[in-house]
Amino acid sequence: MDHVTFIPTPEQFAFTFGGAEPVMRIRPSTVLTLWTEDAYGGRITSAADVATSALDTEDLNPQTGPFWIDGAEPGDTLAVHLVDLTPARSWGASTLIPFFGGLTSVPASPTLQDPLPERTYIYEYDSAAKTVAFRAQGSDFSLALPANPMLGTIGVAPKRREVRTSLVPDAFGGNMDTPEMAAGATCFLRVNVPGALFSLGDGHYRQGEGESCGTAVEGAMHVTVIVDLIKGGGPTWPRLETDTHLMCVGSGRPLEEAWRAGQVEMITWLGELYGLDRLDAYQLLTQISLTPIANVVDTNYSAVTKIDKRLLPAAPAYAGMHAELRSAARSLGSISY
Repeated sequence: MDHVTFIPTPEQFAFTFGGAEPVMRIRPSTVLTLWTEDAYGGRITSAADVATSALDTEDLNPQTGPFWIDGAEPGDTLAVHLVDLTPARSWGASTLIPFFGGLTSVPASPTLQDPLPERTYIYEYDSAAKTVAFRAQGSDFSLALPANPMLGTIGVAPKRREVRTSLVPDAFGGNMDTPEMAAGATCFLRVNVPGALFSLGDGHYRQGEGESCGTAVEGAMHVTVIVDLIKGGGPTWPRLETDTHLMCVGSGRPLEEAWRAGQVEMITWLGELYGLDRLDAYQLLTQISLTPIANVVDTNYSAVTKIDKRLLPAAPAYAGMHAELRSAARSLGSISY
């Protein structure tokens, strides 16, 4: 198994899925040890930094990559196993941004209300306790929260020569912002162009479901993943597998369209795994699925359809690729799950 380390220079970051030249070519079954910058491009460093003056709106969500995967062709399945996600700084930042977030007027749905005041919160990260510290600004309230490191963005180039901003989630993956994208998960993505052109970024030290205000505890991240290739079988929407759950992520607006996309993808997956016709899978899904909301703030919303594998007979997805990558991850020694 090849092991490649790549730390991008500022000019090597990509800000789109599609349209960017690959930073390198790798073979399937490669371990990638990477560094990702935070969603702000490193421009928010203190509570005095506010979004409207500190940020460049054209340089948000910098992506590490894209990587050309040798042998990847349209219709194939890219498998990305998240081995380790370790915060790269002793702090992360979250911001309240005018006309952005789930509970304020936004350009896509304007009202006459004034923008919410800007605030920036700095969360100190305790690497020993693995916690982030919340401190209120309107009172003396504070508490330590368990860190749940995750990646907000992971994706491939879209089909039809599309170029999409790294702020968008869609069928190619992208800015899904789901806390399920944590160490121990394997993400399955449909390859749309030769080489797949895979990239990732937008590390979060902690985020709740929905990402209500639009920003998590954003922070630079040390990332280790294993990238592999399955010929054929590309899913329509991103799929995830952990030791305990199967998941599908749908994106769109309104939120019900994101939910529908994930539900239909799971019905398809259940048919592949168990030979169920669509109506039987629909009925079964109705009784066993969970639906965590990933985000309700991005250009598209994202919703996860989630099934506990313990409720189903054993049926290894993609010929047991998750278990195989999980075993490979253990052999690397230092992993965060």
